[in-house]
Amino acid sequence: MLRTEERQRLARERREEREKQHAAKETQILEKERKAKLQYEKQLEERQRKLKEMKQKEEQRRAAVEEKRKQKIEEEKERYEAVLHRTLERNQRLETRQKRWSWGGSITPDSESKTASKRSPSTANLKQAEAAVSKRLSSSAALLNASDRTRRSQLSPLDSSVISRLLAPTQASLARSKSAATLSAD
Repeated sequence: MLRTEERQRLARERREEREKQHAAKETQILEKERKAKLQYEKQLEERQRKLKEMKQKEEQRRAAVEEKRKQKIEEEKERYEAVLHRTLERNQRLETRQKRWSWGGSITPDSESKTASKRSPSTANLKQAEAAVSKRLSSSAALLNASDRTRRSQLSPLDSSVISRLLAPTQASLARSKSAATLSAD
């Protein structure tokens, strides 16, 4: 009987030992599963964090590109406006320069009355003086022609050719009379 009791006790101890080992193995397995689950969650969180950072960086890059594009468009607009402004100024300067050199601008039926009213008293005086001078010249030319024929008959051929050359209009006098005529036409 002692042997049976001894056997039963040994069998019970072995069973308890196996149960303990089995329980330890189960706790180890549960601990491993818990650690693996934690690791998986950490990896998932890390992946989500990286995706979020990548999205933010991409949005920042897009915003920077958009800002650069807007700035470039603004610079081009300013450059275009500056060119337009310079062109307008240049055209205005050319117009004023042309008006300055054309004695008051182009003459049209409407502007003729305006330019006549714009003329200064010195221009009117100049016209009156010009008319008086031309009358005197025409009367003195007639006298010269009459007296010239009588004098030429008395002079030598050399003297008469010198006098006729002196009486002939020169290029400068023709140019002066031409500019005086254009002034009077204006």
